[in-house]
Amino acid sequence: MKPASCRRAWRDDGALTLSYVIIVPVFLVGIMMIVQACLWYLARETAIGAARQGADVARTAQSPPGQGAHAAVVYARHAAAGFLLEPSASAAGSSASTVRIRVTGRVPSLVPGMALTVSEVVTAPVERFSAAGREAADDNLIALAGLTVAGSQHAD
Repeated sequence: MKPASCRRAWRDDGALTLSYVIIVPVFLVGIMMIVQACLWYLARETAIGAARQGADVARTAQSPPGQGAHAAVVYARHAAAGFLLEPSASAAGSSASTVRIRVTGRVPSLVPGMALTVSEVVTAPVERFSAAGREAADDNLIALAGLTVAGSQHAD
């Protein structure tokens, strides 16, 4: 006849295996969530970079219509291929004085059927060149005078 301590140990057989069956999948799901968050972050940063590139191209003086959105898509496809899937860009909302570029795309997914998208917008002023004239010179003098007065007030 076996002692009672041996019978108790026998009843605990498999407890460690059962805990691994529960813990390991939870651990793996946690790692997958961290990697998915990293993929989302990289896709978002790619979209922001592409939107900035598109805005820089579109805000130059006399840029052809649609050139900024095209530059944004080209940047998204070449700069970080694989992090932002199916990128698209739009210049909707732009005006004569401001450029607005919106870049959207899909995030690569580790979970089948899960669809994440990112959309980022960059707004920038359009470059405007003007001839130096009396009015511009007066504005500069007023601005400099304001800085001088402000500087002398802080010196007291």
